[in-house]
Amino acid sequence: MAIPKLAGYALPTEAELPVNKVNWPFEPARAALLIHDMQDYFLNFWGEESPLVSQVIDNIVRLRAYCKSLGIPVFYTAQPAEQSDSDRALLNDMWGPGLNRHPEQNTVTAALAPEADDQVLVKWRYSAFQRSELESRLKASGRDQLIICGVYAHIGCLTTATDAFMRDIKPFMVADALADFSREEHMMALTYTAGRSGRVVTTQDLLLTPQSAEQLRDQIEALLDDDDRPEDHDNLVDYGLDSVQIMALAARWRQVHQDIDFIKLAQQPTLAHWWSLLSRKVNP
Repeated sequence: MAIPKLAGYALPTEAELPVNKVNWPFEPARAALLIHDMQDYFLNFWGEESPLVSQVIDNIVRLRAYCKSLGIPVFYTAQPAEQSDSDRALLNDMWGPGLNRHPEQNTVTAALAPEADDQVLVKWRYSAFQRSELESRLKASGRDQLIICGVYAHIGCLTTATDAFMRDIKPFMVADALADFSREEHMMALTYTAGRSGRVVTTQDLLLTPQSAEQLRDQIEALLDDDDRPEDHDNLVDYGLDSVQIMALAARWRQVHQDIDFIKLAQQPTLAHWWSLLSRKVNP
């Protein structure tokens, strides 16, 4: 009846993700982030110091920081510490008393503790939309894309994604920022979403711009033919970066900084100059 003790597993890689039926572009101005049920109670079923949980938390931390830098609203779901039988209803039949037996574990894990400007929704059912203001708050802020991360992938996260789809809100399930009872159930949730209700992505897919000069260097060096490492002020074209690659970078980065275009990058194709463009504060 209760949630079983859980074992860790390897998170799915890019190469293992199911084929998406839709290719909705991620648009920061239309998106919101949902951190789903990342309470100590649900995470403790993996035991202490779980590598799986640590990796998922790290990826959600990155996503949250990135969303905040772009003015993307952040929502949380969290079950209350005390739930009446009428509130739990059929959940009692399926899962027993749940958090009622462990009210001290209802807090969101410390690394993801909600901040003053985050919005915490009381969670009553699998779907984050049930008995909550999530839909009305999304519509009030002009948001019709929902980034979903947290636990458990095949229960609340999948149900929320499907419910979002039925409300004309595009769900983005972040494959490596979710955790589940097992890898099989994790992959099932991704496969269903990709084929029926949303788009499956990775954390890196959503980070449209590098978050540090080091990340920019890694991204650019992966495109270069030359084995030499360019210095910060070296011309990247001399190291093999071509115009098609620069256009692709401009198109991706323009989704965050609207004034970036091919000409702006090509006029001064150096790591130092590009980082000066990318590290500017974004006005939501």
